[in-house]
Amino acid sequence: MLAYNELQKRKLGEYVKKLKFAFYWAASCGGCEIAVLDINEKILDVVALTDVVFWPVAMDLKYKDVEAMPDESIDVCFFNGAIRTEEQEHMAKLLREKAKMLVAFGSCACQGGIPGLANVANKKEIFDIVYLRSPSTWNPNMVTPKTSTRVKEGELTLPEFHDTVKTLSQTVKVDYYLPGCPPPAPKVADAIDAIVKGTLPSRGSVLAPERSVCDECPRKKEKKSIPRIYRVYEITPDPNVCLLEQGVICMGPATRGGCEALCVKANMPCTGCGGPCPGEVEQGAAMMSALSSVLGLGEEKTYDVEKLIAQIRDPLGTFYMYSLPASIINRRIIRK
Repeated sequence: MLAYNELQKRKLGEYVKKLKFAFYWAASCGGCEIAVLDINEKILDVVALTDVVFWPVAMDLKYKDVEAMPDESIDVCFFNGAIRTEEQEHMAKLLREKAKMLVAFGSCACQGGIPGLANVANKKEIFDIVYLRSPSTWNPNMVTPKTSTRVKEGELTLPEFHDTVKTLSQTVKVDYYLPGCPPPAPKVADAIDAIVKGTLPSRGSVLAPERSVCDECPRKKEKKSIPRIYRVYEITPDPNVCLLEQGVICMGPATRGGCEALCVKANMPCTGCGGPCPGEVEQGAAMMSALSSVLGLGEEKTYDVEKLIAQIRDPLGTFYMYSLPASIINRRIIRK
């Protein structure tokens, strides 16, 4: 197989053998698996140029099959999902050994995603809510999952459930990042093209444009202040005017583009799945900074700042929906 730098130099049409691709699904909803197919007829080019050697959602392969593969025998592994369990951590480390190139595919792998919001709790608190305190749960013996259970047939095992959700790069070294929930099909196709043609940027790069969602949004931006905050069901926004200027919190100013502002064009606010804008360390803090500069300011009337802030019903879910594990403060402190 080709060494990593040789893979980067290859040009379309010069292949001696197909590239070997792998896909893996960790803590995520599964939408990223579908995004691979959303490239439509482009999938025929992928099939012609690559062999998929590991894809648990579509192929009957076992972990032992991957363990038996020589190190760096996989050219590219697209890894989606955050790291929530011992099994997912094991697979991240295993696939890092087996793949020349590891791509964090989707918001959960890149930033921790929606599963990462669980970092406001720990394992015990989560298990208590899910298995003991949920109104729809009948569990009179108060049983919660264990890593090992004896039954008459033998021992059953489950992977350890970690207290903290981590991003892929907090677990292993990542070569490239392809954000989005899921990544937009055109960007998936562009990434595959770049891999095949050997035109990828330097390692560690995000495979998305160097611009914000606001830069891709066609809405008019005129006002410099927001008198109040609305939740999406409380207002019918003008489809031609900036949602943020209408009082609907839109994460566009703090979110990397590449999606062509699809949600905003559908009259729904950006929720931030593209991750932080280029140069920003903290997506949530960047958005709070942008919002503070226009919230209730520049008007003749004096506003109660605390009252305005109170209108933001879910600050964590609003500003850190996809990025809590990747943030500076990435979990609640649990004192044992």
